[in-house]
Amino acid sequence: MTVEQLKHGRLKKWVKESAALMAPDAVEVCDGSKAEYDKMIKLLVDSKLGTVLNPEKKPGCVLFRSDPSDVARVEARTYIASEKQEDAGPTNNWCDPKELKATMTDLYRGSMKGRTMYVIPYSMGPVGSGIAKIGVQLTDSPYVVANMHIMARVGTKVLDVLGADGEYVPCWHSVGKPLAPGESDDGKWPCAPIEQKYISHFPETREIWSYGSGYGGNALLGKKCLALRIASVLARDEGWLAEHMLILKITNPQGEVKYITGAFPSACGKTNLAMLIPTLPGWKVETVGDDIAWMKFGKDGRLYAINPEAGFFGVAPGTNDESNHNAMESIKKNTIYTNVAMTEDKDVWWEGIGYDAPGKLIDWKGNEWVQDKGNKEQPPAAHPNSRFTAPASQCPAIADEWQDPNGVPISAFLFGGRRPKTIPLVNEAKSWVHGVFMGSIVGSEVTAAALDVKAGTIRRDPFAMLPFCGYNMGDYFKHWLEIGQKSTPDKLPKIFFVNWFRKNEAGKFIWPGYGDNSRVLAWIFDRCDGKGGAVETPIGTLPTPDAIVRPDGVSEADMKELLKVDIEGWKAEIADVRENHYPKFGDKLPKELYGELEAIEKRLEA
Repeated sequence: MTVEQLKHGRLKKWVKESAALMAPDAVEVCDGSKAEYDKMIKLLVDSKLGTVLNPEKKPGCVLFRSDPSDVARVEARTYIASEKQEDAGPTNNWCDPKELKATMTDLYRGSMKGRTMYVIPYSMGPVGSGIAKIGVQLTDSPYVVANMHIMARVGTKVLDVLGADGEYVPCWHSVGKPLAPGESDDGKWPCAPIEQKYISHFPETREIWSYGSGYGGNALLGKKCLALRIASVLARDEGWLAEHMLILKITNPQGEVKYITGAFPSACGKTNLAMLIPTLPGWKVETVGDDIAWMKFGKDGRLYAINPEAGFFGVAPGTNDESNHNAMESIKKNTIYTNVAMTEDKDVWWEGIGYDAPGKLIDWKGNEWVQDKGNKEQPPAAHPNSRFTAPASQCPAIADEWQDPNGVPISAFLFGGRRPKTIPLVNEAKSWVHGVFMGSIVGSEVTAAALDVKAGTIRRDPFAMLPFCGYNMGDYFKHWLEIGQKSTPDKLPKIFFVNWFRKNEAGKFIWPGYGDNSRVLAWIFDRCDGKGGAVETPIGTLPTPDAIVRPDGVSEADMKELLKVDIEGWKAEIADVRENHYPKFGDKLPKELYGELEAIEKRLEA
């Protein structure tokens, strides 16, 4: 399809104006076909940016190595450019939208010379779903086109739903590396210097402008940019939830089904939980989504969730058959690998894959690498944020309902962080407001490996949304409280706080985690129906010590430790929230949350 064939007048005008500014050699409207995906991969391989992997070991898989300056989300260069600074809030980088647009327009001018501008119409969520949203991304990166093919629903079918006057989120993206006549990338990953990288969001006009990065969430603008930062603003204005949450389906031995979402900061086992293989006999867990959930109220007053993504964009290091067998199965074919190491027979390897490096490797920088287990200073072969992009349909545990346009009804929300002490294994909120309080104080304890803060400090990441909320988080907490008033307590999801990371005095994990987390999920499942052994405590409703089926190696004393209320620890926790966390939000923090804080303080003193 050509630009002239676009039926949407506003879209056609925008594409033409954008092309006039960025000056690409050609403009192509993406149709979403397999032939188009194959064409993008061939372009990238021919330009020496991609390497086709061994078809016998990794059929349909390609490896890319990015520039060392372009390996992760650049939070310091990510902006919420709301009209008023207070609307961005204390946890976002703010820029005046007029000034930012002027700066970026200058950068975009001529930025696509020597390249093709690709017009990517994409749907976040099943095409035509009442919960889905449409974006259109303009990009000069075939790598982005290929990844978007996997991560979203792309092409002509989206344009059909958009029609002649439908709403869409316009997204500009350029790698910021125009080519001179006859010049090619010749194996050098195209991007701009760090000081010219911008990932900018304009909440009032629902626009995303990204410049200078070709990697991950900086460049795949459907992912964090639309699905969370802009969608969270849409959700606030339209009365729904756009959350950084997994969605899983759990079936008990009697064949009863519930759907659960969960929000966890990074390195807290979110993807592993989404693809969990239960150790509890008779229970089944299936994956609906591993990263993002959009939820709207159905006519029955319940929240229904879709996974707006179509693929997994996962961190490779640490992923192995023991930690996440289903992920390993999902990435055996038709997968884009970025910044992992390559073996001599063109397979992939990374730290934590479950076995030693098989001989000489090519590391993520393109250099020869031989494992030296005695050298603690040896740089890793795979970048710590190296990634795989794989179709969700390839996951062996994918739920039949994962593409249901109506979404799945949510029975429980889980919040959790990495906390070696104080926080019990599982804790049920006493009410919706108490649950929002729990979500607002989510955090993980910082280890000695983090040089910028004192070990033992709690790094708060409310609702695991700190880098992703598109507006003031004080207003975000208020929105959650308002969502709780839109239905009745019996229809709203129950809210739980979980912590797989409690340690004993010897510094060893008390709870084995991974598949054994199904034992905690079973208690949560029952609590959604008011069943299961439970006891009221000052901090919430906890399981009785015998309510969770203990895994091998966890004693009765261990369970008591995992489920005890550490009164002094909780007093310190509440004091930290009162003194260091809540004051950040000033008068935007809802008074109900201070009320919850005071209520817990009184219960702890009683």
